[in-house]
Amino acid sequence: MERTPVVIVGAGPVGVALALLLARHRVPSVVLEARPRRDPAGSKAICFQRDVLDVLDRVGVAEQMVAEGVTWTTGRTYYREHELYSVTFPDPGKSVFPPWINISQARVEELLLAKAAAEPLVEVRFGDPVTGYEEDAEGVAVRTGSGAVVRGGHLVGADGSRSAVRRLAGIDFPGRSFDDRFLICDVKADLPFPSERRFYFDPPWNPGRQVLVHQCPDSVWRIDWQVPSDFDVATADVDGMVRKIVGDRPYEIVWLTLYRFHERVAAAFRRGRVFLAGDAAHLYAPFGARGLNSGLQDAENLAWKLALGGERLLDSYENERRAAALENLKVTGDTMEFLVPQTAERWEWRRKVLAAAVTDPGARKHIDSGKLAEPYWYVDSPLTTGGEPVPAEPGAVRPPVPGVLCPDAPVAAAGGRTRLRRLFGGGFVVLTARADRVEPARTACAGVLPAEVPVEVYGLPGIDVEGVALRALRAGEDSVHLVRPDGHLAAVLPDFSAGALREALAKAAGRSPESAGTPGRAAS
Repeated sequence: MERTPVVIVGAGPVGVALALLLARHRVPSVVLEARPRRDPAGSKAICFQRDVLDVLDRVGVAEQMVAEGVTWTTGRTYYREHELYSVTFPDPGKSVFPPWINISQARVEELLLAKAAAEPLVEVRFGDPVTGYEEDAEGVAVRTGSGAVVRGGHLVGADGSRSAVRRLAGIDFPGRSFDDRFLICDVKADLPFPSERRFYFDPPWNPGRQVLVHQCPDSVWRIDWQVPSDFDVATADVDGMVRKIVGDRPYEIVWLTLYRFHERVAAAFRRGRVFLAGDAAHLYAPFGARGLNSGLQDAENLAWKLALGGERLLDSYENERRAAALENLKVTGDTMEFLVPQTAERWEWRRKVLAAAVTDPGARKHIDSGKLAEPYWYVDSPLTTGGEPVPAEPGAVRPPVPGVLCPDAPVAAAGGRTRLRRLFGGGFVVLTARADRVEPARTACAGVLPAEVPVEVYGLPGIDVEGVALRALRAGEDSVHLVRPDGHLAAVLPDFSAGALREALAKAAGRSPESAGTPGRAAS
């Protein structure tokens, strides 16, 4: 059956990843990009989080990214000449991906566009801006600058902070912008620093402000300086600033930009047949790498819902991803309040906290140099069965409860040794703690969803070759875990029940409870 295409505006990482994820569900797409095709300037975003690498693995670029990127597991925070503390990131389950890699957004775009060029279900059109659209019961008709009209079932704006789709849909973009400026340089140099995130408060070479240093591939170093609001690159001694870090070693500036940070979330992520994703939907200060990582999770969340369809399911995109955006806004907003206090009283409080933290470990909990990106947990989603409270503070380890991203583990399935998360992405997955529950679970799930939506059932004793999955999932003697296409746990049943499994599956797919009906026959 021929599927109606989705029209995606924006050929950045979020838009192209969405197109490739849709193709996995056999949904075609047309990607419209206003700019002519050219190499993107600068590295822009550089930090990619482990769970987002799983999203990119589903479209076939993660292994190349890891091979080329710089791996890091530790973040260090300094005040003047003192190291205050370091953070090392845990490994839930047994992931093959590192907690973080650094690689330029420009390179990731290249890899994604190469995959799109080889995918028959994805068409990318450069140099064709969107000028308007009409919507009716059948879909959308999108007008472009070339005079073309592109028709599709839905329209997705992944076209950045100045989104034409958001403007045409009449969706507000409330929030604030900070007057403080930041100078970001990518500097190519051979430096003796380890591959870590290093954040400096009030270093001698940028007194009263802060500097962030990251290593990137090919001996490139990302350096972020906070600078005065009247800073002018044309008259500033940028060489002197760089020399404070690289010393007398030779260096080359490969990219430089000066900008202000913004904290904004769209008033709606869905309006009729129009959806927003990535920077079109949310903007954050980059301390914590929550921008592009969150945008790619938008794409993963939206792709399977567009493929499966249904108003309840499509509505859940806004419910889940706008909640995630507001969480990120709160986290990054708190960071900016510490980095650039807006009152004299807050500046004085920050100064006292940093000074005390040199000798008082208790003061260090008040320091905020950017809480790093993590997946949102959909415990309050209308698709989740039996959501439970989880630790609220950013960075806390989430237990494997409904709404949380399923942990990874080595498994033997799909014809060989693989890992648990590679079983996700195509449809729903059921994991039973007992091997003899596999066939009853298949029978229970039969007929709940359309025949073209896969529901795979695995008995953990048969695939969990090292016992890692059972431990990571905290599986009980007869428990059942239902996993959504995006890898989040939709339900955790303490004991097998055909009726409860059917109801949880229907709910996770945005179907009414009545659609669970009576158990059907297992597919042969």
